[in-house]
Amino acid sequence: MFKKILIANRGEIACRVIKTARKMGIGTVAIYSDADRHALHVEMADEAVHIGPPPANQSYIVIDKVMAAIRETGAEAVHPGYGFLSENPKFADALEQAGVAFIGPPKGAIEAMGDKITSKKIAQEAGVSTVPGYMGLIEDADEAVKISNQIGYPVMIKASAGGGGKGMRIAWSDEEVREGFQSSKNEAASSFGDDRIFIEKFVTQPRHIEIQVLADQHGNAVYLHERECSIQRRNQKVVEEAPSPFLDEDTRRAMGEQAVALAKAVGYTSAGTVEFIVDGEKNFYFLEMNTRLQVEHPVTELITGVDLVEQMIRVANGEPLAFTQADLKINGWAIENRLYAEDPYRNFLPSIGRLTRYRPPAEVAEASHAVRNDTGVYEGGEISMYYDPMIAKLCTWAPTRAQAIEEMRTALDSFEVEGIGHNLPFLAAVMDHPRFVSGAITTAFIAEEYPEGFHGVTLDGAVLRRVAACAAAMHRVAEIRRARISGRMDNHERVVGTEWVVSLQGESFPVSIAADREGATVRFEDGDSHRVAGPWTPGDSLARFTVDGVPMVLKVDKITSGFRLRFRGADLKVAVRTPRQAELAALMPEKLPPDTSKMLLCPMPGVIVKMNVAVGDEVQDGQALCTIEAMKMENILRAERKGVVSKINAGPGDSLAVDEVIMEFE
Repeated sequence: MFKKILIANRGEIACRVIKTARKMGIGTVAIYSDADRHALHVEMADEAVHIGPPPANQSYIVIDKVMAAIRETGAEAVHPGYGFLSENPKFADALEQAGVAFIGPPKGAIEAMGDKITSKKIAQEAGVSTVPGYMGLIEDADEAVKISNQIGYPVMIKASAGGGGKGMRIAWSDEEVREGFQSSKNEAASSFGDDRIFIEKFVTQPRHIEIQVLADQHGNAVYLHERECSIQRRNQKVVEEAPSPFLDEDTRRAMGEQAVALAKAVGYTSAGTVEFIVDGEKNFYFLEMNTRLQVEHPVTELITGVDLVEQMIRVANGEPLAFTQADLKINGWAIENRLYAEDPYRNFLPSIGRLTRYRPPAEVAEASHAVRNDTGVYEGGEISMYYDPMIAKLCTWAPTRAQAIEEMRTALDSFEVEGIGHNLPFLAAVMDHPRFVSGAITTAFIAEEYPEGFHGVTLDGAVLRRVAACAAAMHRVAEIRRARISGRMDNHERVVGTEWVVSLQGESFPVSIAADREGATVRFEDGDSHRVAGPWTPGDSLARFTVDGVPMVLKVDKITSGFRLRFRGADLKVAVRTPRQAELAALMPEKLPPDTSKMLLCPMPGVIVKMNVAVGDEVQDGQALCTIEAMKMENILRAERKGVVSKINAGPGDSLAVDEVIMEFE
């Protein structure tokens, strides 16, 4: 077995590989850029080598620099993680020439399957059903428009060397093809150093289901069942689960056998993923093969008990697989939520800054349930603008899908992240969405269910009352604490009132509280009552209650006259007042937000790549105004209404902060 491996990656996947290597008794080497000098993967590794400036194309994807780190440390093997150099045949070749083992597939398999154009041709030749499309190289936007018309709209514009949603656009018209073609080329060039583009038919109402395969160097290959990855936003997976709630056993077997046959056809070894589009009739079409470990591999590990990173290392060491297809059963259900540094209230635009609070739920591995959190960050660390905005991958496992969802709800409610925008509220909303709960999902789920973006969660009446009851019980505890500190309590005599008005989400509930040593009974005006129990202390950021015997976890912040409470994706300002205070508060005027309707504000920290208009131009609703690049993605900002540009405050190359004014209108 290898004595030392280098991880040619960063963030959570580097930390993930280090954990398995440590378990196997293998030494580890991390590489890091200037931006990652204090990163978690650097702290976890046995050794660390600096490889350059923050941009990936000056550090993590510079093959010569990685090879120099290998020589310096004497690493015998390299695990590439995903992204960066993981599917780069030149890197695999450089390792081979240096006599260093690549913990991944052979160079030929990477070339054949890692390139989406070539892989589709091979799949077609092997008799695999593929999505209609144009596999040749496309020279310019005019040719892209011509091809798109031949295929028929909508079409998918994709980077040949792409992955992770980078360099990918859906186009519904000639104009969108022209815009998307250039943006895809730009993103592909900056992310992968390869700007080749191809176009295929975009299948409407599809499900994205992928098969995990694993093959050794002795001709053995198996599939570790499927993952459902249909909850996507901007072609980036957000929620994954294993198995799929849609497949039956016959379809699962057919997809798995086809995936294994394709892997064998290209001499594949190591872990890989064959992705399919599956329609409503369970017809499946080969989409692509990812010749690397997938981001969502933990859900497969949770339902099979197989450590995929360990198997990759063993295969690279020449060992045969220690199990057969018959050994790989599906045990229970697993769900993964990707926690991103993206602001859901700003159309999920990237957010950067310091994690002033990062407290994930405790990891658990028991027979009844499991919680797993793969991360590469820590409290006090920085989320950089240079890399993917992922903070963590939160996974839960339970014997059934319904139980796994409930475990995820509690885990999300318990996950504390402060200092940056993040998508925790949105993930919580998805877990409660009836369509997700039923399993009736497609890749269009987010676009269809949140067509105007995500604007928070409105709790239904029954849930709102339970939150109100918790707020009243918490307020009583806080009032008792204040009374004791101020000296208003003598000999434990109760001087805190029992009548309160709880106001939240536009409603007010007069309540009375009867407390005892075990908890408090909160009674509403109409006679409805709730029993609240739990050891919350003022200052605690999490309140773990049971309400009528049902567990509830609330995130708590103290604000004037009450609390800011977050629960199941809802972010609530809760006021708890005496009846007289509530009466007076109702007379107070509401403060209105400032008018920014005649300004284009920068929605995220980023760099202006292109300015499409000039002072004096008349713009139309939906017209492109400028393009901003942040976290390797290009974002086109468009006019919300007709107007005339009166002032432009920034230009190409300028770095802007959130809400900085880009331009103004008459």
